[in-house]
Amino acid sequence: MDPNRNCVSLFAFFAGGVVLLAIGGCAKSANQAIPPVDVEVARVEQQDVPVVREWVGTLDGYVNAQIRAEVGGLLTRQVYQEGSVVRKGDLLFEIDARPFAAALAQAEGQLAQARAQHEKAELDVARDTPLAKTKAVSEEELDDAIQARLAAQAQIESAQAAVDEARLNLGFTQVVSPIDGIAGLARAQIGDLVGPATGVLTTVSTVDPIKALFPISEQSYLEFRNRAPGAPGLPANIAFELVLSDGTVYPKRGTLFAIDNQVEGNTGTLRIVAVFPNPEGLLRPGQYARVRGTVSVEKSALLVPLRSLIELQGSYQAITVDAENRAHIVTVVAGEQVGTRRVVESGLRASDRIVVEGLQKLREGTVVNPRPFSMAEVVR
Repeated sequence: MDPNRNCVSLFAFFAGGVVLLAIGGCAKSANQAIPPVDVEVARVEQQDVPVVREWVGTLDGYVNAQIRAEVGGLLTRQVYQEGSVVRKGDLLFEIDARPFAAALAQAEGQLAQARAQHEKAELDVARDTPLAKTKAVSEEELDDAIQARLAAQAQIESAQAAVDEARLNLGFTQVVSPIDGIAGLARAQIGDLVGPATGVLTTVSTVDPIKALFPISEQSYLEFRNRAPGAPGLPANIAFELVLSDGTVYPKRGTLFAIDNQVEGNTGTLRIVAVFPNPEGLLRPGQYARVRGTVSVEKSALLVPLRSLIELQGSYQAITVDAENRAHIVTVVAGEQVGTRRVVESGLRASDRIVVEGLQKLREGTVVNPRPFSMAEVVR
C-alpha cells in the first residue's frame, strides 16, 4: 500500500471531524437564547402636583426715608448710633441753632412792635370816633385813624408769620426720624456745612415687614392670567418662601403685596413685590434671595423619576416594559420638575412600568429582567 495515500486519507478524516465539530458548535449556539438584560423599573405615579416657581429677588425696606437737612448750617452733633433701631421722632442730628434762635428773637421783637402800633391805632380810633360826631375832628382824620389801625393789624399778621417761620426753622435744627426703622450710616460728619441742597444725611428703613422685589417674565404673567381670568397677575393667595444666600430657607412666609403697572421694555419682565415679616431684623435691604412660590396645583399629574427620561435634541424619550418584559421606546412630553421627579404631560399612562436604571443597554424589543427601583436611593 502506498504510504502517501494513507497519509492523505488520515488528514481528510481529521479535517472532516473538525468541520463537523464546528458545525455542531454553531448549531448549539444558535439554539441558545440571549439572556435578558437586568434593569430597574418604576411605576408611573399619578397625583396632584404643586407647580412651584422660583425667581431671584432683592430685599428692600417697606419704607425708606431719606434724612435731609431742612435748613442750612453747621452740623454740630450726631445723636443716633449707626445701624441701630430708631423710633419716629427720635433725634438723629443737630445743626447749629444759634443763628436761628437769634432770628426768632428778632421776629418776636418785630411782632411786639407791631402789636404796640396796633394798640396805639385802636386808641386813636376810639378817641376820634365820638369827636367826629361833634365835629371836633374831621371825618378825614377819623378815616386816617381807621386805616392806621388796619395797617397795624396787617403788620401784626406779617410779624406773626415771621415768628412762626423762625420758630419752624429753629425746630429744623433738630433732625429727627420720620418713621420707625433702622438708621443707616451717616453720610455727613460733625462740622460739615449742610443744607437742603447738600444731599442725604442718612437713611432710615422700615424692615418689619420687608419687601422682596423680583421680576417675572411677560410669558409667566400671561400664563397666570390665563389660569385665573380677571386676576391682576400672580394669584393673591400665594405663600412665598425666601431661600437665603447660604441656602437656608427663611422660616416665615411672605404674601403678595403689589404688581408693577408696566413691563420693563429692555428685559420683558414685570416687577412683583412680596412682603415678609421680619421681627428679628435678620433681613436687610439690599440682600439677594431666591423667592419661591406655589402658583397652582396640577391635578392628576403623571410623575416619573428624572433619570428615566432620555433627552434628545430638545425632546424626551422613555423606555417602557410590557407584560412580556420587552422594552419599548416611547416619545414623551416633559413638564414641571418636582424634586427628583418630573411631570410627563403625554406619552405615558398611569401605572406604566418604565426603566430607570440600565437605559443604555436597551433597544426596541430587548427582553429585560426587571427589578423594582427605589426612590430612597436617589434621596440619599
